[in-house]
Amino acid sequence: MEQRKLLRVLAGETVTPPPVWLMRQAGRYLPEYRATRAAAGSFLDLCYNPDLATEVTLQPIRRFGFDAAILFSDILVIPDTLRRNVRFVVGEGPQMDPIAPHEIAALDPTHAETHLAPVIATVARLRAELPTETALIGFCGAPWTVATYMIAGHGTPDQAPARLFGYRHPAEMDALLALLAEMSADYLIRQLRAGADCVQIFDSWAGVLDELSFERFSVGPTRRIVERVRASVPAARIIGFAKGAGPLLERYRSGTGVDAIGLDWSVPFSHGAALQRGGPVQGNLDPLRLIAGGRALEEGVDAILDQLGAGPLIFNLGHGITPDAPIAHVEALLRRVRG
Repeated sequence: MEQRKLLRVLAGETVTPPPVWLMRQAGRYLPEYRATRAAAGSFLDLCYNPDLATEVTLQPIRRFGFDAAILFSDILVIPDTLRRNVRFVVGEGPQMDPIAPHEIAALDPTHAETHLAPVIATVARLRAELPTETALIGFCGAPWTVATYMIAGHGTPDQAPARLFGYRHPAEMDALLALLAEMSADYLIRQLRAGADCVQIFDSWAGVLDELSFERFSVGPTRRIVERVRASVPAARIIGFAKGAGPLLERYRSGTGVDAIGLDWSVPFSHGAALQRGGPVQGNLDPLRLIAGGRALEEGVDAILDQLGAGPLIFNLGHGITPDAPIAHVEALLRRVRG
């Protein structure tokens, strides 16, 4: 069997047209997802139900034929494993009990294998049910991004609570990030062994860090994940998505050892092309161009293909698809990329 297109790119090959998938491609813009989500109960119930999580992961593959499926789950299953009372509040997003410095030493990861077993079962189900040509992507949140939610108890515009925590309590922050790195690496190893072709590490809040903190809070913990994963799965392919890191992305790649760099939509094409000379890149269409459609969508797609299509590229958005993205525009995007 010919190797899946996405894996060929992750190995450094230029594929034309490039493989395409979209972050959050299984989500609220699809009526079939909304129906399954309503039947699931809570959002976490959906994540931990292998039948339903498999179904929603497959929905965009059936409808659009993307070159990769990404496991349907959430980055906050790790703090949920740590019993931080994670819940998803409609209209407010994820919330949990904010952690205090003195609580970090008492965090207990020992039941992670049991708690996350349904997610691993979903991975195995997906590999069995996906078309043979479709890659399966596993994922986790980067320790810094997961820590921001654990410290504040919710999302914030600039993650000031977590940044202050790191400055005021550096030893406790290092301990928290080290624990999250260890748990996340074990989680990714289990996904890869269950059938994931590659994994992505989402550092969605990397862009709020100054250069010193970026090295300590983003690069270092992510490097520990990569090293631990490769010690167990030497051939593992890993995509790193450090949103907003811009000028620091080359340092991120060299410091972490990831195979490919995810580009958010603010990364200039010249910078993306320079990064691509060192390895594969993924991205980076502005999600609002997908909503706008028409000329805005066509110009955005064409510019990425013109500037980055001559090297190893995985076509994607520069962040996740939003609930108001029209299905017809997703279809138009795929026609444009593949045409």
